[in-house]
Amino acid sequence: MHDFCVTIPYGLLLVCGGIIEYAKKGSTASLAGGLGTGVLLVLAGYLSLQAYHKRKNSYFALILETALAAILTWVMGQRYMQTGKIMPAGIVAGISVVMTGFYLYKIATGGNHIPSKTE
Repeated sequence: MHDFCVTIPYGLLLVCGGIIEYAKKGSTASLAGGLGTGVLLVLAGYLSLQAYHKRKNSYFALILETALAAILTWVMGQRYMQTGKIMPAGIVAGISVVMTGFYLYKIATGGNHIPSKTE
């Protein structure tokens, strides 16, 4: 599976979560955090997709995705430990730890598999 296949939905999920938390509780921190990381992830996924169409890997995008997912794992994991609330901190931390593992796997295996012209 290519990184952009999961990064773009992951980013959109964070954007939607930030907007929902802002609408429910008026939390500008949730809005800024969700929009900021979500938009960066969507852009990184888009960069990776464009590189794939050019039959290349975008290691910049992959490293950015990994860094953002690791930061979210840490921040939301800490928030979950402090509050004990599954929603949203526990959910975001859980998804982010899985995504961090996926991105590290992609880095270790050389990025996206680029099919040869005969495939």
